[in-house]
Amino acid sequence: MTESSSTSDNGRRYLVLAMLVAVYVLNFLDRQIISILAVPIKAEFHLSDAQMGWMGGLAFGAVYSILGVPAAWAADRTSRKRIIAAALILWSGFTAACGFTQSFAQLFVARMGVGIGEAGGVAPGYSLISSWFPPRSRARALAVYSLGIPIGVATGTFVGGLLASDWRRAFVVVGLAGLVVAVPFLFLVREPGRDAAPAATPGIASVAKMAFAKPSFWLLSLAAGCSSLVGYGILFWFPSFLVRSFHFTLPHAGQFIAMVTLIGGVIGILSGGILADRIGQARKAAYAVIPAIAFLISAPLYALGMLAPSPAVAFWLFLVPQALSLMWLGPLVTAVQHLGPAQSRSQMSALVLLVNSLIGLGLGPYFFGKVSDLLKPEHGADSIKYAFLAGLGFYVVAAVLLLIASRRLQKDWVA
Repeated sequence: MTESSSTSDNGRRYLVLAMLVAVYVLNFLDRQIISILAVPIKAEFHLSDAQMGWMGGLAFGAVYSILGVPAAWAADRTSRKRIIAAALILWSGFTAACGFTQSFAQLFVARMGVGIGEAGGVAPGYSLISSWFPPRSRARALAVYSLGIPIGVATGTFVGGLLASDWRRAFVVVGLAGLVVAVPFLFLVREPGRDAAPAATPGIASVAKMAFAKPSFWLLSLAAGCSSLVGYGILFWFPSFLVRSFHFTLPHAGQFIAMVTLIGGVIGILSGGILADRIGQARKAAYAVIPAIAFLISAPLYALGMLAPSPAVAFWLFLVPQALSLMWLGPLVTAVQHLGPAQSRSQMSALVLLVNSLIGLGLGPYFFGKVSDLLKPEHGADSIKYAFLAGLGFYVVAAVLLLIASRRLQKDWVA
């Protein structure tokens, strides 16, 4: 089946999309559940905010970012669904293993294992969706896939909050859930044909040379990294912020975050994908302009939420910027898919994810944790609140980079 003929089988392609969303939900559930469990873990192992930030970011982000490139190279040559299934089994197993750790060092290593597994989960998924869906609906399909982020985060914080009294059991429960999904994924997902034989697929060096020569690659990647630094950082420390500044219990914090993330995330991601498909077909710059505007609006709204006088007011103030801050996923990921030929999509995505994750996932949780430690003598329990306010400027940097990228996209676009 070629890329163009695959669009005729609507039932099959939507089944594939549904299964990929399920796996992506588990991806973010396992990735982010540690944020709601950070409070009891930090207390048991007597850790500073900076140490928790290293474990929540670098332990996972470094291996996830780097190993994603060779995993994508394999995905452009072999079965993408098998790579995703193997990755799901690996990261789910390591997530369950986190529940058996007895020291900070052991938990750090187990989180590295989760990162190793998840390195093979995302870029092959982008490539599969781009093979199943035509350009006119690709941004929407990728946006639907990205719904795995708010659904996974909401599920992880909700379940983690309920099980926070026994954080080890929480890791085991969510890890086993992934192992259960791997088998039906292998049987139900169908691998479409490719536009080129594996032998004709360019290697990592060739794809990297092609990507690095395009200014839009760097601008989009760095913009995604700056936005993810804020996004991952706030996501990791949000439960601690609610506990410290609003005196929530962990179950209450989990419910609050689940509602904000799920409602705001779903609205924002779908809106970004729909707008990109409607406007981007005629004007490629829209794939960068849409998220740029969203970031510029979300930064001050997040600040108002941090400074809100009550949880009820904070909920509504957080809901809108949560939606806006995730509008970039559909448009930006779609643009990345068109920076190179179809047979290099997994590798192109992995290179962007490499830059994005090293900055956002690797540094975000640590940045906010370190700033919180520095501000603790002056602000006490509210130090993480003021760390959030200090980091929101990265959204402005991301917006500027995207606006510059919008002037290059038409030239760098590969039909």
